[in-house]
Amino acid sequence: MTAADGLRIRVKLARSGFSLNVDLDLPSQGITVLFGASGSGKTTLLRCVAGLERPANGLIRVGQALWQDDARGIFVPTWERDLGYVFQEASLFEHLDVQKNVAFGLKRSKKPGASEALSRAIELLGIGHLMHRQPATLSGGERQRVAIARALATQPRLLLLDEPLSALDLARRHEILPWLEKMRDELSVPMLYITHSADEVARLADHLVVLDQGSVKAYGAAQDVLARVESPAIGGEDAGVMLRGRVARRDARWHLSQVEFPGGFLWVRDNDIAVGQQVRLRVLARDISISAHEPHESSIQNHLKGCIEAVVDDAHPSQALVRIRCGESILLARVTQRAISLLNLRAGAHIWAQVKSVAVIE
Repeated sequence: MTAADGLRIRVKLARSGFSLNVDLDLPSQGITVLFGASGSGKTTLLRCVAGLERPANGLIRVGQALWQDDARGIFVPTWERDLGYVFQEASLFEHLDVQKNVAFGLKRSKKPGASEALSRAIELLGIGHLMHRQPATLSGGERQRVAIARALATQPRLLLLDEPLSALDLARRHEILPWLEKMRDELSVPMLYITHSADEVARLADHLVVLDQGSVKAYGAAQDVLARVESPAIGGEDAGVMLRGRVARRDARWHLSQVEFPGGFLWVRDNDIAVGQQVRLRVLARDISISAHEPHESSIQNHLKGCIEAVVDDAHPSQALVRIRCGESILLARVTQRAISLLNLRAGAHIWAQVKSVAVIE
């Protein structure tokens, strides 16, 4: 991929409390998650990309399409930008049924194959059975799936999603997440996705941009950014890594699956995932302990041989974060400073990581 194939975003915009100052080159496929605390500039950045805000000295290019270049006096208004926008609230037309809501997106599409694209979006998001329902009768998750299908119907060059799950309860979030994963895996359209949920980052992100007070704290492949131990992208109880693996075998007796990844394997709860299927694993730093010697006769079944790459102070003075390399993969462990001293844990030390719990992300 050349730079011209991806997303080029350079914006500066003063806001009360912070100044947005972002300069990014992003990939042309997959989901790029914009992550950060409230007030870090995520929505402001998305609005700049959409043309709803006009930053100073801005440059916004999506592939070969130039939407803003102040050096050349170019600013394409929002309605002429080839994008789809999904907000926190579904914002459906309450007087129209679902079929008319999703078809509304076709009115401004002049691309060939628009009807086929709409049919594909309806199938992709599994809303065909909702076509004759009124918005008032839909669940929150169903409403958001309809809103996303409406945005996809225009065959946008870029899809923007501003915390689409934030207004949903936990059950509805779990309902819609598999559909978002399906979009990520089956669509070629790049997506910018805002969230402050660590779970959504682990499940959806191909690429990750961490914002703090309007500035980019870190960005890159999600797996790499999450594995950083200095100024971790996600701190506190949610600190941890995301691993990509493959289901190697299933143990029917104990209802477990063995997932292989570049660095070893982990036993996880069997979620009826077929052998051979690719999965994501979320491993939290709080769920890893460290042993100086290979563990024996332990209730913790996952033992990985590794080498410490770094030990840094954690937010609380009693604790430290340890970055461990296991083959080609990285783990983060949160342990006490007392354990660091007693076990003489330091960069270069060979240890065993005991993984107490692993979340399998389908």
